[in-house]
Amino acid sequence: MRTIINSLSFSLSFSLSFSLSLSLTIFFWSASAIGQSENTDNFYAGKTIDLLIGHSAGGGYDAYARTLARHIGKHIPGNPDIVPKNVTGAGSLVLMNQMANTLPNDGTVFATVNQGMAFEPLLGNEQAQYKAADIVWLGSLSKGTSLCVSNKDADVQTWQDLKSKTLTVGASGAGASTNIYPRVMAELFDFKFNIVTGYPGGNDILLAMERGEVQGRCSWLLSSARTQRPGWIEDGGVNLLFQMALEKHPDLPDVPLVMDFAETDKQTKVLRLFLARQLVARPYIMPPGVPEERVAIMRKAMADTAKDPEFLADAANQSLSIGFVTGEEAQAIVVETYEYPDDVVDVVKRAM
Repeated sequence: MRTIINSLSFSLSFSLSFSLSLSLTIFFWSASAIGQSENTDNFYAGKTIDLLIGHSAGGGYDAYARTLARHIGKHIPGNPDIVPKNVTGAGSLVLMNQMANTLPNDGTVFATVNQGMAFEPLLGNEQAQYKAADIVWLGSLSKGTSLCVSNKDADVQTWQDLKSKTLTVGASGAGASTNIYPRVMAELFDFKFNIVTGYPGGNDILLAMERGEVQGRCSWLLSSARTQRPGWIEDGGVNLLFQMALEKHPDLPDVPLVMDFAETDKQTKVLRLFLARQLVARPYIMPPGVPEERVAIMRKAMADTAKDPEFLADAANQSLSIGFVTGEEAQAIVVETYEYPDDVVDVVKRAM
């Protein structure tokens, strides 16, 4: 009898102990799951996200960012408010340094900066106080395709002519793309350019072409060309010598791609380094150290917004070209460029 009672007592004690243990396990698992959910899907509920813009109001970067701000919130779980703010200085270098060093990295701040910011440390800018590969790249809203063009009556009619004939092109200041691009092309392929600098901006170069002061321009974004001089591109108003990008633009299948001119591994690497900025023409970033689950949320939100019909219609109404590059693609090209040898980097440094 005593044995039976002891056995029942042990069974009851074991049952109570097991039930308590199971209850505690379920409680802590549930608490962990709730906490994990709060850190991901529910983190942004009731929050405000600052979208910082490294350029002044009214420009291209500002237009893209404010258009994005109107639509991306609905693609982020919790539907946070998105507040765009302009933070100007040194062509967005001020903002880039802030993003890397002082701004919150909890996922409540992201920014758009100049396409060249990824490469400033690599090219020797001592004011660039960051490691580009440590920055979180969320993606780019567009890919850039630059054109090298000549007037219809210029001696240079094709890119092959640049081997034997000189094309006088207009350019802005020393660091402007209109100055840098033809210099890199000249060093890589022995193209003959006479670069006339000092024009205040791109539209002034176009006017100089019309007046016959210069015969061409060798850095003209296709998106800008279509709005500034639409007839020149679609109706053959100029000679399209070649396009500068990592891949051909789908609208220009018959225009030579500069990547195809490369005959050596070094030439290919220089072009990939130099034209990487074209892949991230309108980049968006977050500070280093943002929790991975929030990076994933924001990258997905960027991708979903880029195919949102309402966003695309809004962009089209402003003539904003959308050609989305994922955060993973942008991160990979940035990392790749920092692995190139010094002799490749030096070619671009000299041009700049």
